Amino acid sequence: MKLARYGTPGIERPALVDADGNLRDLAGHCDDLDGAALAPDRLARLAKLDPASLPKVTGNPRLGPPVAHIGKIVAIGLNYADHAAETGAKIPEEPIIFMKACAATGPNDPVPLPRGCDKLDWEVELAIVIGTRARYVDEKNALAHVAGYTICNDVSARDWQIERGGQWVKGKSSDGFAPLGPWLVTRDEVKDPQALDLWLDVNGEKMQRGSTKTMVFGVVHLVHYVSQFLTLNPGDIITTGTPPGVGLGMKPPRYLKAGDEMRLGIAGFGEQRQTVTAG
Repeated sequence: MKLARYGTPGIERPALVDADGNLRDLAGHCDDLDGAALAPDRLARLAKLDPASLPKVTGNPRLGPPVAHIGKIVAIGLNYADHAAETGAKIPEEPIIFMKACAATGPNDPVPLPRGCDKLDWEVELAIVIGTRARYVDEKNALAHVAGYTICNDVSARDWQIERGGQWVKGKSSDGFAPLGPWLVTRDEVKDPQALDLWLDVNGEKMQRGSTKTMVFGVVHLVHYVSQFLTLNPGDIITTGTPPGVGLGMKPPRYLKAGDEMRLGIAGFGEQRQTVTAG
């Protein structure tokens, strides 16, 4: 099942994506796709609906983030061996955890270039969506706490992240730095989260090409590991790191400017498209 949210920011409506890619309005069956709606029994009820019985959404509405009222975005750094190598970093012995302290945006919303940022970068990532409360979870039961997956562009201000001291959160949390979507793909549709191809282009030029199979720490371990340090609640997000091809890793480095367009996707998960705008 693929779930989405559409409409004006802040008042999006829930929708199901049918087999032809059409949005089918779910407002008669759930108020929104928040943490409560991601509970296994609630998702099971939605899965039993006949998409043809739901109102078809007409036109080309804006898509919002596929999860409403996200409590927190927990991010994992340097989680692809080939990405760590391109940045000159050592492969971590344990997952590197940081927070993205920003509100999620829709998959095609603009990304504002923050004032004073000269090194804006891109990162296509698989994002885990938590469906049930997870605390001290073992690996055997980790996936039972996952409602599904989506795409995240972990937009990053590298100068703020690396050159301004302190924690990475400074370079990861500006407005527009967490585009999510276009859909939430429920866990039952993803046979193996460690066999997904990711890609990202800038202005039509190939930048990132990778696979989740090269993750240092896989989805199961990440849910287990993060839950040892903090409670994961329904609707929380874990972004899982990025494959090689980021601007920081190029020689010389290459960064985004106003007017640049990013397109990115994960096989079977749809795609995003954002334009960088002046902040």
